[in-house]
Amino acid sequence: MQYRLDAPLDELLDMARQRFDVAFEPLVVGDTQIEILQVQNMKEYLDSLVPTIKEDALSALPLWAKIWPAAFMLGHFLRHAPSKGKSLLEIGAGCGVTGLIAASQGFSDVVVSDVNDEALLFARINILQNGLQDRVAVRKVDIQTTRLDRTFDYIVGAEVLYLETLHRALVKFIQRHLAKQPEAEAILAKDYRRKAKKFFKLAERDFRMQEQTVGTKTTAGDEDGADRALYTIHRLRAK
Repeated sequence: MQYRLDAPLDELLDMARQRFDVAFEPLVVGDTQIEILQVQNMKEYLDSLVPTIKEDALSALPLWAKIWPAAFMLGHFLRHAPSKGKSLLEIGAGCGVTGLIAASQGFSDVVVSDVNDEALLFARINILQNGLQDRVAVRKVDIQTTRLDRTFDYIVGAEVLYLETLHRALVKFIQRHLAKQPEAEAILAKDYRRKAKKFFKLAERDFRMQEQTVGTKTTAGDEDGADRALYTIHRLRAK
């Protein structure tokens, strides 16, 4: 279902509430707080989907609605990237967490994109709720078929490597839409356990790649009881 994304915030929220029980939740990044619209009745919604899912269960799930830890980590990473006068495209953005963090930390030309119409609705709501409409736009993008009319200094994505069938298309999309400048780069974040060997094998011909492993403590408590997770930040620059 396509939504009229140029509608005012209250109308967009009404559209979201027709399908979901939603509420804004705070997300703190450094000294900045942004608000992200979250689905409150996710279990009931998933239960309603079960009878309709036949073959491709993964694509049918509302993965766009979750705040993925890798997106949060990628946003933190971008806080230290040169942002003045730079453009940024977030692919597979879901509700737009990484792009919103980037805009709140200095990027003034941000596009958040996804193939899912509901993801774009939530992303647009989050943009308006945080007063970032002068910095951030939304765009429907299918990396297999979309050709944008511009390039970007940064192309970023969190957990966009989970489908191996899209790896070749993703490499080609980045090649096509990354600015032809030495400092332009794609930055992808993923769970450390997700190897995505095919993607990096395809990318190594045209890109110089670096990776950095970062860890988080995801629950409070003593050292023995803390819950830790590892993520990998991959940086790709054209050769």
